[in-house]
Amino acid sequence: MQQAGAPLLLALEEQNQVGMRVAANGEVVFFAAKNGAELNRVSLPLPAGTQISSIGQGLPGSNLLALGLSNGSALVFKHVYKVTYPDNQKTISPQIAYPYGEAPLNLDAQGRALEHVSLSATDETLLLAGSTGNELHLLALTQEENMLTGETSLEQQRIVLPQIAEPIKALYVDPRQQWLYVINGRAQADVFDLRSKSLNGRYKLLEDSAAEVTASAQLLGGISLLVGDSKGGIGQWFMARDPDGEPRLKHIRDFRLGASAVQQIKPEERRKGFIASNAAGELGVFHSTAQRTLLIEPLAKGAELLALSPRANRVLIESEHQLKPFSLHNPHPEVSWSALWSKVWYESYDEPKYIWQSTAANAEFEPKLSLAPLTFGTLKAAFYAMLLAAPLAIAAAIYTAYFMAPRMRRKVKPVIELMEALPTVILGFFAGLFLAPYVEGHLPGIFSLLLLTPLGILLAGFFGSRLPESWRQRIPEGWESALLIPVVLAVGWFALGVSPHLEAWFFGGDMRLWISNDLGITYDQRNALIVGLAMGFAVIPNIYSIAEDAVFSVPKSLTLGSLALGATPWQTLTRVVILTASPGIFSALMIGMGRAVGETMIVLMATGNTPVMEMNLFEGMRTLAANVAVEMPESEVGGSHYRVLFLSALVLLLFTFVMNTLAELIRQRLRKKYASL
Repeated sequence: MQQAGAPLLLALEEQNQVGMRVAANGEVVFFAAKNGAELNRVSLPLPAGTQISSIGQGLPGSNLLALGLSNGSALVFKHVYKVTYPDNQKTISPQIAYPYGEAPLNLDAQGRALEHVSLSATDETLLLAGSTGNELHLLALTQEENMLTGETSLEQQRIVLPQIAEPIKALYVDPRQQWLYVINGRAQADVFDLRSKSLNGRYKLLEDSAAEVTASAQLLGGISLLVGDSKGGIGQWFMARDPDGEPRLKHIRDFRLGASAVQQIKPEERRKGFIASNAAGELGVFHSTAQRTLLIEPLAKGAELLALSPRANRVLIESEHQLKPFSLHNPHPEVSWSALWSKVWYESYDEPKYIWQSTAANAEFEPKLSLAPLTFGTLKAAFYAMLLAAPLAIAAAIYTAYFMAPRMRRKVKPVIELMEALPTVILGFFAGLFLAPYVEGHLPGIFSLLLLTPLGILLAGFFGSRLPESWRQRIPEGWESALLIPVVLAVGWFALGVSPHLEAWFFGGDMRLWISNDLGITYDQRNALIVGLAMGFAVIPNIYSIAEDAVFSVPKSLTLGSLALGATPWQTLTRVVILTASPGIFSALMIGMGRAVGETMIVLMATGNTPVMEMNLFEGMRTLAANVAVEMPESEVGGSHYRVLFLSALVLLLFTFVMNTLAELIRQRLRKKYASL
């Protein structure tokens, strides 16, 4: 490629076939990236007698460029690549477009050279920023379309801001055109609020007084600033709210590229990664959110220009008037231990958080792949399910095996075990469509039912023991539990019937609003309470069946021997039977826990699938199993999201494996301890 003046900017197109070079003499040269052969040369329409004094780029991926000129104006243009297929052969035709006209836009009325220039474009507005010395110049261009003729006109408006005391090094406008970042002095950033046209604050970028800012760039999306210094450090900064609610420019994380001054920083166009070079000729590859330094390698000392392809798989360096292409293999930089398991400070958040959000509608979205809220949601769902299922199942198993009449046991046990055959998708469907809205409308009744049912059973037992002995002897031994059926039905009828009155007396007619407004607790219709009720119902048969077999298998000789020595049936149960059956009971609990941890359909349909880390009973959750079921069909095969879903399945497998291993060790210890009974 024949050189066309001092280099200003180097870029690559999507397919890595065509490169672009902007020279100081106003020529744009398109060349073949493979061998450097010139494809097209375009002379930009610069006014006569003017020279290029600065160059600025739009947000990564926009392909917009602005040239600051020596007469105080700026030329905005765009490099585009038209793909055609003549004779079934793919052809890329590079072109230059002028979306705001070929005439330069005047920024400095005094005609001084623009030392720095920056731009930010939306569908309606172009915001141009330039500087001369320590003076700022801002111009807003708004496109207006005539509804009758369809013609488009540009309306210009100058924005006046407070001036800077120190010489300006760089300018950046955020994509929402709210903030203007001005890097000035040795290591200072002034942030202006463009909506109120006032100074938000002055921020010190470096703590080391001997260091100074030598390079800077905007990360994908334009929210973050990357600031490189003279000692090889690179810091990430973005606006976040203080506890008092005021937005401030905050230092988020640091990276290190050797000990030499950082010269160039190039962000990726599709991920929150970037590459950088320093004065020692080292090239570094980094990912901001994962806080990973992926590669540091010596390439070319004194590199004049650095370019990164849109797919971030090719690097182009111009050094000593020679182009040096390099391939870059960096498939999954956003995955790290900290990104998966630690709090991460994401852009536009006020503090570090655990977040799972794998997709969004905008192109600048950053996948948030924290497994912590999913693991927490898995344990939360299992905890509330076991809170309901474990006491009921174990108590039912003990009563059925030890106290119930054999004839009644032969009817009750198969019925409970038959519950296990009920498809979980049916339970989830029932919980999501019927149980969740019913519980929301009868919250006082549900809590009254949970409190009054055991109380009613205890009172029934107490008064039953006070009945005349002649009445009690009429009840066959082991059939007493049949008398509790009407008691439980009566308590349930009373608790649900009195629910509207309780809601009117104590909660102003709406307990849900009282929980949300007075207590400040988030209430979701599909929440952990619904999961506990539905999944607890599904887990009860597993725990009951194994625990009942364990209790029933205790040798009758132990029971009869204890009774013969004068122990009461209750003493025999607590000190002989349960201790002997404890390995089996513990196994039942662990198997039930494993079932609850791995449950998919009930959690999927009975919760809002919100990946939050709150133990709030009235808030939903998302579990590892449900997340895999929901997102696996939509994930890109081989992508980071796809692999993290498999990793979450592995985490679930490891969790159940470790839990079952510990359960087996504890069970064996219990067997040895009580084998002598």
